[in-house]
Amino acid sequence: MALSKKIDVHAHFLPEEYTTALHRFGHGFPDGHIAPAPDWSEEAHLDLMKTVNTSKSILSISSPGTNLAPNDGEATRKLTRYCNEFAASIKKRRPEEFGFWASLPLPDVEGSLEEISWAGDVLNADGYALLTNVHGTYLGAPAFNRIFDELNRRRAVVFLHPTSPCLASGDIAVPMSQEIPRSVFEFFFDTSRAVMNLFLSGTISRWPHITFVIPHLGGAFPPLINRFAAAVGLLGLPDMEPKLSPSWVKERINAQFYFDTAGFSLPDQIRGLLPYVSVDRLLYGSDFPFTPAKAVIMLSDMHDIHLEDLFPDEADRTKVLTENAERLLGKTFANSVPGAPLSELGMKQCPSSQ
Repeated sequence: MALSKKIDVHAHFLPEEYTTALHRFGHGFPDGHIAPAPDWSEEAHLDLMKTVNTSKSILSISSPGTNLAPNDGEATRKLTRYCNEFAASIKKRRPEEFGFWASLPLPDVEGSLEEISWAGDVLNADGYALLTNVHGTYLGAPAFNRIFDELNRRRAVVFLHPTSPCLASGDIAVPMSQEIPRSVFEFFFDTSRAVMNLFLSGTISRWPHITFVIPHLGGAFPPLINRFAAAVGLLGLPDMEPKLSPSWVKERINAQFYFDTAGFSLPDQIRGLLPYVSVDRLLYGSDFPFTPAKAVIMLSDMHDIHLEDLFPDEADRTKVLTENAERLLGKTFANSVPGAPLSELGMKQCPSSQ
């Protein structure tokens, strides 16, 4: 039986210069993976899309992102621009098959503001890819306020991607075990921490025009919604979002958030999210090529089977597979505004992942 038509909002690309940079800066086994960065080509990606009936893929750089040399801001800016222009060239040649989430050279605020403008106004990016933390500083930190000001002004889409957690002790911490890839479980916990921080810090209420795409159905976040939202309110912690409550979080995730199904998210993990979101907030994701082609094919088949069990109404399944993404990708960006000087952020540096 033919696989259902789908739009893939969680797909990655690894241009040659980026892969070279991974090795040059000590990320030969990127971000806790037990294997080197996977091979990728536009042709192989198109072949897989044809096999699994994907009509369009939205490309992004995966973890560890483009800030591979934290003490070399110029190298980070150049690599970020190269990756964004590479993706833009693919989209320009094949606009029906590809889009992209643009990378930013965080924690460089000035460079990121310039890249937001360039990617949105010149390169026609579909949105922006942000990692859950930048060398230990999580989204929602005051250091990133100007970034969120601009993204909110543009009513931008932000694709959140997990990365390795960074302990407060930085590079003197005991390294995490390399026996199991961090993407197996650490990524899901870091996603949860990042999303919670967006709520706790007031980011969600302060910048209500940003739309977030959260991968892997929110990681470990959904079953913790009642716990973190209710507990923080009861504890009366200072400097926390005053609106915070389980009902308010539920209202906001149905207004500002989408969740993709990348990985082994069906049939079980999705059941933890469905009490909180409507079918209108679900998207398909493959995570190719970090999920190899054979696994993507197998998971696509499972996805169709389990989706039919979860949503007997074909109209609901169509929303998950294509219509929700079409609505999301139909968002437009406003014109850019000039940036301001780079702030002194004083962020910690995590050890390299090799």
